[in-house]
Amino acid sequence: MSPEAKTPTRNYTEAQPIVSIRDLKKSFGDLVVLDGVDLDVEKGEVVVILGPSGSGKSTMLRCVNRLEHPTAGEVWFEDTLVNYSKTNINRMREHIGMVFQQFNLFPHLTARGNVALALRKVLGKSKEEADQIAVEQLERVDLGDRVDYYPSQLSGGQQQRVAIARALAMDPHVMLFDEVTSALDPELVRGVLDVMKELALAGMTMLVVTHEMGFARDVGSRVVFMDGGVIVEQGTPEEVFDNPQNERTQDFLGHIM
Repeated sequence: MSPEAKTPTRNYTEAQPIVSIRDLKKSFGDLVVLDGVDLDVEKGEVVVILGPSGSGKSTMLRCVNRLEHPTAGEVWFEDTLVNYSKTNINRMREHIGMVFQQFNLFPHLTARGNVALALRKVLGKSKEEADQIAVEQLERVDLGDRVDYYPSQLSGGQQQRVAIARALAMDPHVMLFDEVTSALDPELVRGVLDVMKELALAGMTMLVVTHEMGFARDVGSRVVFMDGGVIVEQGTPEEVFDNPQNERTQDFLGHIM
């Protein structure tokens, strides 16, 4: 039964997965990118998604907040069926923070202005309250001394931390990170990963697509390996890194570690 043909209800409690993906499929024309993905994410988990380029990692992540609309299957966020035609997607996205590879900051706004904008435009907060929250979140990502700097005055790593602060300012229930360090120079990666590690320690639920194996091993609650549009293996970091069961996982890790 398609999502449009059913009543999208789920009696969500915190004992249930905060994100549930069921038989998720996504095609672009004849190209099958996701071919039946099932995944549950528990509240407070850090699920790290690994796999070669083209394996469907980012597409799956983008289906969680409907930046991509699934071809088939279901994506649940709390009690909301994400891919239901009548779902208020903007309201839902207020609770799902997403940080991309590209920073997508407004060049004419300061760090404070970039973080405060959605608080004012989406949540309707006053300028004073939005600015206060923006400063608090920028301090949280160790940019308290850069609140009045413009993006052009910030390094790539600092710009990415502004993007994280912008997502955090909306008080999300889940954070999605899509290859957030891949566009950074190596010396700038550590600062961004440190911020993500602090979020994990604070109990933030996170889905992280990354090639940072150290982060996956040290911070992940669970590691998911994807290839060919499906999940081929998942488990604790120790299980996946130290004793991978699937040949494709073994081959992938053998080439990068």
